[in-house]
Amino acid sequence: MDVNRKVLKAISYICGTLLIIGTALFFYGYFGSGSAEVTGIGIGTVMGASFIFIMGIFLVATEESIQEKKNGKRQLL
Repeated sequence: MDVNRKVLKAISYICGTLLIIGTALFFYGYFGSGSAEVTGIGIGTVMGASFIFIMGIFLVATEESIQEKKNGKRQLL
């Protein structure tokens, strides 16, 4: 359980940082310089941060359900 919290905290820090960087790049490219390349990189960074976050949540949820199944503490929703 403690490992899952550490993984979630690490994922949230990484994805939050990538989200801020991607948003800044998008706004700079779209409003600041008008460069389509920088705008595209910003959009890609935001999408990558979202993908990493979703995959991290899936990893933690899967690991927790496997651990509960091994311990015999399976709960129905």
